[in-house]
Amino acid sequence: MAPEPIESAEDALEVRPAPEPQSTTDDLDVLLAALPPEIVSAIGDLADREALIEVVMDLGRRPEARYPDSEAELLAREVNETDIQYVVDHIGSFGDDNRAGIERTLHRISAIRNRSGKIVGLTCRIGRAVYGTIEIIADFVETGKSLLIMGRPGIGKTTMLREAARVLADDLDKRVVVVDTSNEIAGDGDIPHPAIGKARRMQVRTPSLQHEVMIEAVENHMPQVIVIDEIGTELEAVAARTIAERGVQLIGTAHGNTLDNLMLNPTLSDLIGGIQSVTLGDEEARRRRSQKSVLERKAPPTFDVVIEIQDRERVLVHGDVADTIDALLRGDPIAPELRWRDEEGVHRSQSRPRPSPREQLVPDRFSGLIGQGGAGWRTEPSWRGDSGFRGGFGPGAERSSRSGFRPGASGSWRPGRSGSGTPSTQGPASRTPAEAPFVAGDIADRGPLERGTTPLPEPRARDARELSRQREWRDSAAKAIDALKADEGTGPVNAADLAADDEALMDRAVEAEREESGPALHVPDGESLPTLRVLPQGISRKRLEQAIRELQLPVIIARDVDEADVVMTIRSEYKQKTPMVREAEERAMPIYVLKTNTIPQMQSSLTSIFALEIDPRDVALRETEEAIGVVLHGADAVELSPQNAYIRRLQHQMAERANLVSRSRGREPYRRVRLYPDPARSPWR
Repeated sequence: MAPEPIESAEDALEVRPAPEPQSTTDDLDVLLAALPPEIVSAIGDLADREALIEVVMDLGRRPEARYPDSEAELLAREVNETDIQYVVDHIGSFGDDNRAGIERTLHRISAIRNRSGKIVGLTCRIGRAVYGTIEIIADFVETGKSLLIMGRPGIGKTTMLREAARVLADDLDKRVVVVDTSNEIAGDGDIPHPAIGKARRMQVRTPSLQHEVMIEAVENHMPQVIVIDEIGTELEAVAARTIAERGVQLIGTAHGNTLDNLMLNPTLSDLIGGIQSVTLGDEEARRRRSQKSVLERKAPPTFDVVIEIQDRERVLVHGDVADTIDALLRGDPIAPELRWRDEEGVHRSQSRPRPSPREQLVPDRFSGLIGQGGAGWRTEPSWRGDSGFRGGFGPGAERSSRSGFRPGASGSWRPGRSGSGTPSTQGPASRTPAEAPFVAGDIADRGPLERGTTPLPEPRARDARELSRQREWRDSAAKAIDALKADEGTGPVNAADLAADDEALMDRAVEAEREESGPALHVPDGESLPTLRVLPQGISRKRLEQAIRELQLPVIIARDVDEADVVMTIRSEYKQKTPMVREAEERAMPIYVLKTNTIPQMQSSLTSIFALEIDPRDVALRETEEAIGVVLHGADAVELSPQNAYIRRLQHQMAERANLVSRSRGREPYRRVRLYPDPARSPWR
């Protein structure tokens, strides 16, 4: 359904202050002469003959007169075969489309046949030439752009089409050719109705040949404008594109009520450029913050402007079809122009676009094309639209749209500013206490999406934490260098200076052995964090459970991709592109690749996901303990994560106590310690 532009008193702008009076020509008496006398007499008794649209005659039923919003019975008796035959004898012959007309009029009589071809029903539509209806879109007609008029049946598409042909031919002196398939635009007979003015009319022998007549009109008669009614087949859509590419203005109608209907119609989608599925690369998908398979416009649209008729005095105008289609496929808001006519003249709305998808969490106007929810069309600019944290923090909590969380630049999850978890769409004046400015050291910060809604610039929280961490590392490294009087921790170590550290390390090791299941890195306020479902792929599930238990984070281990929020795998598994990893990449799910299958690596990834501040020394020492156990049991060398000089010195000490050889490798800031299974032969590493 088309979105209603926001209207207000200051948004309404009058296009023409003095409306042109509309005049109507219906030739109703000519149609009444073809109907049975009883029905003609009943129509004469009607109160409002000017609003009459159709007269319906079905065999075995009472005849009806139809108005735009009501119906009225004409006779107390049923229609018989004599009544239907009377009408057939007084009108022209029926074509292949079961339509007939009355010569020099705009009336249309449509037949309903039974299985043997006998006529059992008639629909007599009253054709009217309404002069002045094109005034509401006259500026587009005069610019020479191709126009496509859409609307429900009986709302006035053909009437507007007929008036456009007359204005272009008489007022603008252009060469206009009307391709009249059912003789509905210019009437029945060889002489066209005066309602099309000086425009020329080409009749179509059978509806299936309409596309051939369209091409013939361009090739043989050198028109500047071609008017065509009811484009409904793929061949006609191709013919319309051919005409538009030859520089001829095309004004037509198509089956459909709104622009959405046209986009969802694979046969006629070429009229607006066509839609195709495109697979993006990893970098482009991350830049767009979307899934890898997206929809894009295939070619330039055939029609430059699309007019949606809402009622006889109200239309919705898409002035640039190409931009509108691109915006709909991207999920961006659109702002069509609303025009209406009243006693004061023609007005148009200077509509403001709706809030962008980054400021709202409601389905957009074009969500029906590829579905909602799990189908992948996302109104939130994230790398996964159908996933999300649960609404609660227990195992029975329901999955939500992840309204209160967003992915950070490094892939971490952070709560939003508002207390309810929903991104705020209000201005600065309505800021609540829960939306206080970010304070360095807090976990819940505001990222780039939320910062776009505030007028004051703010420092990036991730940058502030990184600077603080680097400052601490520099201070600790400077102290270690001053104490050791050596470069990068390779000089001799004073045992007296390290006695306190050795005692602390031994106490930590004893405590870890005493409480194997106890929380070694307890995260304060871990219960207030959102529940995260992690899918392990190629890594030890038991080690992951131990890492979660020690950190005391609200993390649940998922069993398949449908249940997971993130995937955690090892480097070799990621390089092999296993089916589970490929499926996660296709869904644009965040994948965390571990260097080694160890508990410290898992804890480091979990803390980065939740953007938690953990002491890097504790994590490094735990990683060293884990690596020492691997070297002693596996007899393979293990390389630790890069650390500063002070932490590397502690790692060398731990390796020496375990009777292992350790060496520092690489350059700062990527210098790291490597453990070898050979027994230590000297106190220096």
